[in-house]
Amino acid sequence: MKRIFLALLLLAGTKMAIAQDTTRPYERRVFTEPKEKKEGGFDKSRLFVGGGLGLGFGSYTNINVSPLIGYRFSSLFAAGVNINFQYGSERYRYDDGETYLRNQYTLMGGGLFGRVYPLDIIFIQANPEYNHISVKTTDYTTDPKQVYKDKYGVPSLLLGAGYNQAIGGNSYFTIMVSYDVLQDDRSLYYNRPIFSAGVNLGL
Repeated sequence: MKRIFLALLLLAGTKMAIAQDTTRPYERRVFTEPKEKKEGGFDKSRLFVGGGLGLGFGSYTNINVSPLIGYRFSSLFAAGVNINFQYGSERYRYDDGETYLRNQYTLMGGGLFGRVYPLDIIFIQANPEYNHISVKTTDYTTDPKQVYKDKYGVPSLLLGAGYNQAIGGNSYFTIMVSYDVLQDDRSLYYNRPIFSAGVNLGL
């Protein structure tokens, strides 16, 4: 329970593009093999949880919760599942501050991910996803106001690379950049790189 609470605290505000300058000594290994390898079977010490949490408020509001759970099969390979939830609201205003258009969306979905570690601190990731998006547009320029709604599903295939900074044991801080190679024009990932940061905690 303490680990999960710590993960939530560390995740707050980390869903963003960042640069980090640190004088912390370099830790050679991010993932450490168990001292005694089990003969097959499930090893809970190879499980990790993490993800990202983003909050933004104002003319543009965004709430983003993206947990994941994975399993480190070896020092070279890990895989798992991720869940996505986002809520966004954007207001367009006249110079006097009055809103004339508002867009709201809700995204729910998720997918699978696989990571290959050519180096301890570097990984390459493939992440196929399917997200369901609901959009609501309110036009305040008419009387009465007009509301338009739409719902659709969007597939994505995010390919990218990331960097791990060990924070103790099998836990680490992650920075990653990826790109949706499918480029569906209704996707929130359309025509832009995706920067993310988060924390993965080994169980």
